Amino acid sequence: MSLGPLKQRLVLAMLLCRANALVSVDLLTEAVWDGEPPRTARKNLQVYVSALRKILAEAGAGDRLAHRPGGYVLRLGEGELDVLRFQALARAGREAAADGDAERAARLLRDARMLWVGVPLPELACSGPLRAEAERLAARHLAVCEDWAEAALEAGHAREVTEATGDLVERYPLRERLRATQMTALYRSGRRAEALAAYDELRQSLSRELGLSPSPVLESLYRSILTAEAGPPEAARTVRRRPPVQLPPDLADFTGREETVAELLRVAEAGGAVGVVVGPAGAGKTALAVRAAHRLGDEFPGGRIFVRLHDDDGVPRSLGSVTAELLGHTDVPTGAARGDSGRAAALWRAWLADRKVLVVLDGADEEAAVRPLLPGAGRSAVVVTARTQLAGLAPAHRVQVPPLTTAEALDLLGRLIGAGRVSRDRPAAGRIVAACGSLPLAVRAAGLKLAVLRHLSPAEYADRLSDASTVLDELVVGDIDVRSHMAHQWRQLDGAHRTALRRLAALPLSGTFTVEEAAAALGCGQTGARRELELMIEAGAVVSPGSEVTAHTTAYSLPRLLQLYARETASAAGARGRDGVPLPKPPG
Repeated sequence: MSLGPLKQRLVLAMLLCRANALVSVDLLTEAVWDGEPPRTARKNLQVYVSALRKILAEAGAGDRLAHRPGGYVLRLGEGELDVLRFQALARAGREAAADGDAERAARLLRDARMLWVGVPLPELACSGPLRAEAERLAARHLAVCEDWAEAALEAGHAREVTEATGDLVERYPLRERLRATQMTALYRSGRRAEALAAYDELRQSLSRELGLSPSPVLESLYRSILTAEAGPPEAARTVRRRPPVQLPPDLADFTGREETVAELLRVAEAGGAVGVVVGPAGAGKTALAVRAAHRLGDEFPGGRIFVRLHDDDGVPRSLGSVTAELLGHTDVPTGAARGDSGRAAALWRAWLADRKVLVVLDGADEEAAVRPLLPGAGRSAVVVTARTQLAGLAPAHRVQVPPLTTAEALDLLGRLIGAGRVSRDRPAAGRIVAACGSLPLAVRAAGLKLAVLRHLSPAEYADRLSDASTVLDELVVGDIDVRSHMAHQWRQLDGAHRTALRRLAALPLSGTFTVEEAAAALGCGQTGARRELELMIEAGAVVSPGSEVTAHTTAYSLPRLLQLYARETASAAGARGRDGVPLPKPPG
């Protein structure tokens, strides 16, 4: 059966690579035209999708290709696509290994790796996104091969592992995990000298190409084989350690953000990527990063680790404290770098380099808190959440997290208090989410308060929130205090930015302003105002335009609740700012 012209096949290939998941129009456009789409790209995609629907229908596949907001989904069963079957077998094999059933794990993982029949998508390598998909599939296959080799060793199949790992090592000479299984298999097969030679070959390659030494775990295995006199030493037995998965729970009522989540997934799936999730306090950056991490289980067989960069009081943690927590998820011996945060960070990076791990670093204040933790090589990915742009962190892809749309905010409120209460008084519900600036944290605080105080009607609560001077007082429920989040962001700003923000806060709420209006509020010329606004955009205190515009038409805005907090500090400071310049009185 003919699948049509090349561009149509590229669309089908991308949909198959992301079967049962939303594939955005932007990603399909990139896959087909590789950064140079024609003006008619969207219309052409519709034509290709329509043709594919007819082909699927003729093949008896029914209505599998569905349109969804922002893209398309191709629905397939596990038995209809080798990639899905591969993923299911790999998942079952890893679960069996974790349960201690090495024989069953080896059988399932062998079945998974035997589905592999060569380089994926070789005829479609003209497309950058599909090349990335092919590399992702190849990395998955390699991880399954390593899982199988370790399970097969546990089950006593050393000779079979010796044969299989020889070819793999030729293709991936710097994979330490693969070398460890090869060395163990050779030793257990009575080929001790070859096991030692395999280590020496890796040591020289790492030194020559990366300037690194083998990991402490591999060094320990080498010494065990070197000094052993009879029988396989204990250290030569591959000890299976389940890949670390330490994530906060995904929010059951997570709402909207599908395009933003999809963007973050694309960033994380790119090997060696660094994604910075940027947004104001309360925008839901952590929830977004956690949701993406939960969806990426199959992409990161080496594990998924979440680490907060602040303690419970909002104080930044030391590098030593963070690296100690990270190394606790690895097989690096305890105490290998006790008291030396620099060496601990180096050991962490070396451990990452040989694996495909997703790391979420939550709440970075500055680039220096992140740089020592980033992998220098390999296919691991790091997602950083931050209120500032971390402009000096490069290369990095920034994912902006704006407030929810009004529809998304109303949906979240309905999930918290019941859709019926929202639909019965939708205008009041709209006033509530508007007063919350559509920030998820604030909407959640409002919703939980209404859920607990059933006697309080949405209209009455909306009236309370209509007084801008008491909004932050109202957005407190249980252990959720929106003001404390605003205060934390405020403390991150330097003195000059705080003074500027107090002045800008006197501008109308929830509105945009121009450079001219900012200059009047700041008491300086337009050039100075523009420079100050750009610095505050980097600091996360001012929202930049959504697209490139000229300096004369640029419109800026302040996050609503941060603006309210700035007004509070201005009021508390009296009629004069810290620099002695009178502050405008906020409009009533």
